[in-house]
Formats: sequence, structure tokens, C-alpha cells
Amino acid sequence: MSDLLIGAVALMLVFEGLLPFLSPGGWRAMFEKVLRLSDGQIRFFGLSSMVVGTVLLLIFWN
Repeated sequence: MSDLLIGAVALMLVFEGLLPFLSPGGWRAMFEKVLRLSDGQIRFFGLSSMVVGTVLLLIFWN
């Protein structure tokens, strides 16, 4: 189980690193826009991400 978790974290880090590597200017512009969002908007995006991730896990884990 821990190997699976380490693999999942490693894959997440690879995906998280793609945008800053391929387009540092675009990545910076995106974060400047994110900084202007309200706390509620950021929480909504976080919740949406968790729900989509959970649904994908439930679909593909079984």
C-alpha cells in the first residue's frame, strides 16, 4: 500500500511540475490570477478537485 501511495505522490509531482517547466510565464500569470480570487472561490476549486479525484478513484479503483 505504501508503494502505491509513494507512486501516486510521485506522479502528482510530475504533473504539477509540467506547467512551470514548459511555460514559466503562463504559470506565473495563472498564479497572479489565483491570488486575486476570494477564499470562497479557492475553497470551491479545492472541493471540486477533491470530488473529481474521489469519483475517478471510485470508478477506476474497482
